[in-house]
Amino acid sequence: MAIATTNPFTGQTEKTFDAHSEEEVERRIAAAQAAFDALRGTSFAQRSEWMLAAAQLLEDDVEVLSRLVTLEMGRPITGARAEVLKSAKGLRFYAQHAEEFLAPEPLADPSAVNASAAGTRYAPIGVVLAVMPWNYPLWQVLRFAGPALMAGNTGLLKHASNVPQTALYLDTLFERAGFPAGAFHSLLIPASRVEAVLRDPRVKATTLTGSEPAGRSLASIAGSEVKHVVLELGGSDPFVVMPSADVERAATVAVTARNQNNGQSCIAAKRFIVHRDVYDEFTRLFAEKVAALTVGDPFDESTEVGPVATESGRDELAEQVTDAVTKGAEVLAGGRVPQRAGWFYEPTVLAGITPAMRLYLEEAFGPVASVYRAESREDALRIANGTTFGLSSAVWTQDADEEEWFVQNLDAGAVFVNGMTASHPELPFGGVKASGVGRELAAAGIREFCNLKTVWRA
Repeated sequence: MAIATTNPFTGQTEKTFDAHSEEEVERRIAAAQAAFDALRGTSFAQRSEWMLAAAQLLEDDVEVLSRLVTLEMGRPITGARAEVLKSAKGLRFYAQHAEEFLAPEPLADPSAVNASAAGTRYAPIGVVLAVMPWNYPLWQVLRFAGPALMAGNTGLLKHASNVPQTALYLDTLFERAGFPAGAFHSLLIPASRVEAVLRDPRVKATTLTGSEPAGRSLASIAGSEVKHVVLELGGSDPFVVMPSADVERAATVAVTARNQNNGQSCIAAKRFIVHRDVYDEFTRLFAEKVAALTVGDPFDESTEVGPVATESGRDELAEQVTDAVTKGAEVLAGGRVPQRAGWFYEPTVLAGITPAMRLYLEEAFGPVASVYRAESREDALRIANGTTFGLSSAVWTQDADEEEWFVQNLDAGAVFVNGMTASHPELPFGGVKASGVGRELAAAGIREFCNLKTVWRA
């Protein structure tokens, strides 16, 4: 993929960029190492001051930056604006809590290990390579960068090639805020050059948010170098609706859970698993509400669903839906590529998905929802867990025992009860199975890229 800004609303290329030369990549890696040597010796108070300044820069730039996000990947402007502000909130969260999360932990009874004092402390590990996607071009990056820099690490960003202007904004953000030069740099390079960066001995770890194949490839390289990885990969999140649920509310939230960010979210609800007792009511309401969504220009404040980010992504959705319909799926809403400029796909609801269809196991990365009828809670759980993914999940029920049963048995990194999945700085985020390893956010996220060091004193 060329390194270029291509407007998904028009399909027109707005600006292209040359990849960084080998010499420039080397300069940036060296700068990151030098910045680490300086940053690791600074106090949490100093880092906090700089991080709060970075958050303020985001808020000051909110209008320009949100329009840039919309231009590069097609997110409706209201959502892009919310992403900028959420990113600022995330930076502030770590500015305020990093010292607490990384405080030394003394052993209550050091005599048990024949010591006068013993315990653990967290130390930064060095330069971390972040390989990030286009779908949340700010939030995905900054939920890594905030904790990484507050821990005393430095970062290199290989951003998706279709959001280069966002990458260049992030390239200077932390230096503008006061962090040492080189503390966070973007690398404008194609995917084919990531391996060489990761194998550089100055790069100590890596994190990737993206597809399962990309995660497997990066993990293989990191494993061969014995370097730590955090992976947040694909998802096919179940949204389970049981008879005791508030069906009207569940259907309303389901529309947002599937179609936010034009349906391009790893944690979007994708498989709607509905008990037979409320199946007809839920599907009728859900399809009606999806069909009523306002689709159009992502710069229009009233637009709810814009184009998908890439032409290939739109074509993949169309192929998945065609495959399902050809094999017997029922279209309850949408199901077509509209006749208009840009990379649009109609918000779609499909029923009657079977294992013969690609959508049964594949992630649909766009505004396409699949509805399943469940005969019982056990059947609902079977369908929910019948995937290689395990990122997040949602269950709608007002039965306390049923709620606890699903929380215990859903194979996912998170369970949201009577609500939709969202990421919050205060809560750990990550998945199981093919959805990844490790955690981002909360205390767990900042500790991922630290050396948990045991200290023993005679």
